[in-house]
Amino acid sequence: MATMMDRRIEPRMLCADLVEIEWKDLNGRRRREMANLEDISLSGACIQIERPVPLGTPMRIHYPSGELTGTVQYCVFREIGYFLGIEFNPGNRWSQRAFRPQHLLDPRKLVARVTHRIRGEGATRPN
Repeated sequence: MATMMDRRIEPRMLCADLVEIEWKDLNGRRRREMANLEDISLSGACIQIERPVPLGTPMRIHYPSGELTGTVQYCVFREIGYFLGIEFNPGNRWSQRAFRPQHLLDPRKLVARVTHRIRGEGATRPN
């Protein structure tokens, strides 16, 4: 059964990078702070911050040459902070050409590399 946190169809790229985020709180005050970008896909991202943000809140993620806009779809507290799932607005998609986060990792490539290594070792083992 899919949860709110794994609804994206596109592959998620794991990453670790700091981005500036911006939103308006419940009183209409503009909030800006740094967030840790945890993962990203064409249509959304997961960020970690120190405070909760209500579901449905419009959010801007600023990066050096632009921004991505979206809406908070989930906000979950885990031991080290709040993890927010941001669904990008229609027509607003992430592109590696526009923004390549630091420490970007495609988990599919990692799995393929490990699988290939295991198969290679299995072929050379004596019976």
